[in-house]
Amino acid sequence: MPSRTGAKTHPHHDAPDTVEDFRRLAALPEGPERDALRDALVRAWLPMAHRLAGRFRSRGESYDDLCQVGALGLVKAVDRYDPDLGNAFESYAVPTVTGEIKRHFRDHMWTLHVPRRVQELRNRVRHASQDLSQTVQGRSPTVAEIAECTGLTEDEVRTGQSAAESFSALSLDAEMPGSGDGWSLGDALGGPDPALDTVVDREAVKDRLAELPERERAILYMRFFDDMTQNSIAQELGLSQMHVSRLISRSCGRVRDQVMGDTGDA
Repeated sequence: MPSRTGAKTHPHHDAPDTVEDFRRLAALPEGPERDALRDALVRAWLPMAHRLAGRFRSRGESYDDLCQVGALGLVKAVDRYDPDLGNAFESYAVPTVTGEIKRHFRDHMWTLHVPRRVQELRNRVRHASQDLSQTVQGRSPTVAEIAECTGLTEDEVRTGQSAAESFSALSLDAEMPGSGDGWSLGDALGGPDPALDTVVDREAVKDRLAELPERERAILYMRFFDDMTQNSIAQELGLSQMHVSRLISRSCGRVRDQVMGDTGDA
């Protein structure tokens, strides 16, 4: 079983001495004995994986989930480590576990899908902004300053800054900032405009309405745009209500037939 040694050999006090165990693991054939030794090595190095996971706990993911991802990276490191290359296991495992955690953030923590290149721009811009914030007083670094620091173009810096807004999203139930009256983000979103359904119909009848006699156009306008009753229209034009009704029916039927005929010809 893996045993522990002091900090003289390893940079951390909890780093186990597993050199001989890894050599034995590499020599063992597949089977229960090898599986048991592999599991023991993973358990022995779990504190290191948890310590590495703790470095990322302020990025919006729970520590328990980060520990699971770190443990997965540790298992990969144990399986891939070759003691014959002469490198200490810890020097191989640390970048392997860290890389697994970073991939987790890259692939699973973005609310919106962002290309890998843009994610990298976001990280470079974020780190440069943090560094420059220590040197400029009372303001945020400018795009030009970040571009000079990173070697990126100003357009690339703006892309990286925009990507930072895609890492997480607000819930539609989130209260609007400064509203103070319970209004949520969802309340501010627009909905379908029912008038859009009539746009095509209006365009289809416009030319045909223009071809109607002036009196019939006036009657239709008063009925459907001024919302006047047939009786009010009759009084306005000095006609009977029955006559107005016949004119409306005839005009609408004529326009409808012409529009339907145009549709059939198309």
